[in-house]
Amino acid sequence: MIRLLLLLSMIFLLVACGGRDTRDLQQELARIASLPGGEVEPLPQFEDYDSFTYNAASMRSPFDLPVTVVPGRDGEEPDPVQPDLDRVREPLEAYSLANLQMVGTLSRGDQMVALVRDPDGGVHRVVPGQYMGRNHGQVERVTADEIALTEIVPAGDGGWLERPRNLGLSR
Repeated sequence: MIRLLLLLSMIFLLVACGGRDTRDLQQELARIASLPGGEVEPLPQFEDYDSFTYNAASMRSPFDLPVTVVPGRDGEEPDPVQPDLDRVREPLEAYSLANLQMVGTLSRGDQMVALVRDPDGGVHRVVPGQYMGRNHGQVERVTADEIALTEIVPAGDGGWLERPRNLGLSR
């Protein structure tokens, strides 16, 4: 009984869809095609684009601490400071120090290990002696509240200067 009812409903649907008269549709399309066409507005004239070249990319970021030149005592030259450019760069040196966050610490015996989050969301363990930041910053000590490091930055006269920096615990 169910099969017969299903078969009859399918036949009814096929008959209903197949016998449509489309003359009225054809007449309406012919009427629309016979209407006069409109004019298309011309494209607007655009001014030429003047490009701008950013020349300050190699300069010090305005958000970094300024570098101060401290002359040596009695006119003597300060110790020549220079970063080791031949050493293998560490992962946290790919980021600016301003983009790194100290998020916690761990203690391993008597040594404190800092946890630092990079801008990509990765968390790294940092111990004294490691490098972080783009200015050759070497970690001097790790406490529960901060990481103390020394950066080596260009002095502007062709030499290099050491600059102490701290990265505090983010709360």
